[in-house]
Amino acid sequence: MASKNVAKRPNGKWRARYRDLAGKEHAKHFSRKVDAERWLDEVTAALVTGSYVDPKSQKMTVDQWCDAWLESYAHRESTERQARVHVARIRKEFGPLPMLAVDEMAVKRWMAALKREGLSQSYRFALHARLSQILTDAVGARKLASNPCSRRTTPGAGKQRAYVATEAQFWALYEAAEPKYRPALLLGAFAGLRVAEVCGLRVGDVDLDARVILPAVQYPAEPLKTEMSMTAVPIPDAFVAELKRLLDGRDDGWVVPDDDGAQLGPWKVERHMRRIRKQVAGLPDGFRFHDLRHFYASMLIAGGSDVKVVQHRLRHSSAKTTLDTYSHLWPDSDESTRAAVERVMDPMINKIADPLRTEE
Repeated sequence: MASKNVAKRPNGKWRARYRDLAGKEHAKHFSRKVDAERWLDEVTAALVTGSYVDPKSQKMTVDQWCDAWLESYAHRESTERQARVHVARIRKEFGPLPMLAVDEMAVKRWMAALKREGLSQSYRFALHARLSQILTDAVGARKLASNPCSRRTTPGAGKQRAYVATEAQFWALYEAAEPKYRPALLLGAFAGLRVAEVCGLRVGDVDLDARVILPAVQYPAEPLKTEMSMTAVPIPDAFVAELKRLLDGRDDGWVVPDDDGAQLGPWKVERHMRRIRKQVAGLPDGFRFHDLRHFYASMLIAGGSDVKVVQHRLRHSSAKTTLDTYSHLWPDSDESTRAAVERVMDPMINKIADPLRTEE
């Protein structure tokens, strides 16, 4: 327990002193002894409960903490880039303020301002999540007593329905694509690979004899999102035949190389998608490579695959993710549940209604 005491000074003031868990001494002067003791009691409670914050840290601004937070944020290049974009928006709103000024009402006002600005619900949710992440780390570092971000302040992730292209639209895309991008389209639409996984896929990760794709890394050579992402993806004979034709005898290197044989960047795939989607009637302006993954999921669901199968083929860590994204694609189960109840009820209801009826 941190040491503490209250002593009267020659000038009549009461000096309250304590040492924190690191042994550093802090002092504050009061006109009344009762106020000094109350302050020390509050400090003691904070030390015991783990909510103690160094008084000097309470003056730290959001800008200063964001600088420190970014220095310790070591993730994939694309993730770090996204974090810096989010932090720039947070600085714009809260930067010069001390962190203590970022309370629940301040967060709510920011969310409302972003909505008036016209930002989508999903992006507002992402910014709120980033602010919460930053402030949670501040609490862990004892720079802040508590995190004001909560379910009361979040705008919610929103309900999003993935766009599912028709078979005709996909094959129109495939025909419009340059030859070097066609393996990427196949891997997205018939194996459900993400664009970074496609760009990180090596010829050695494809076992054409066993008819499986074995994702190992994502662009440029980073670990996959989760351990589940490394699950093998089975592919049919038609896929194997087309991939063999496109690989044209290559037995090493990238499955989807750039013109010079080097690794292809995901932004080039997305840029090509933006160009060819304009040639396909009915595709929305926002159609992107990831929507091919939705095409793959819809194909599995239409073929009768249950939630667990679709989860494993998409390599989701949780079946909840699969249901949250694709539950609307599963066939309406009203009639099947009616039939199940009817099968159990009908014989007994008929027997009760007609006691003289005998079973055949």
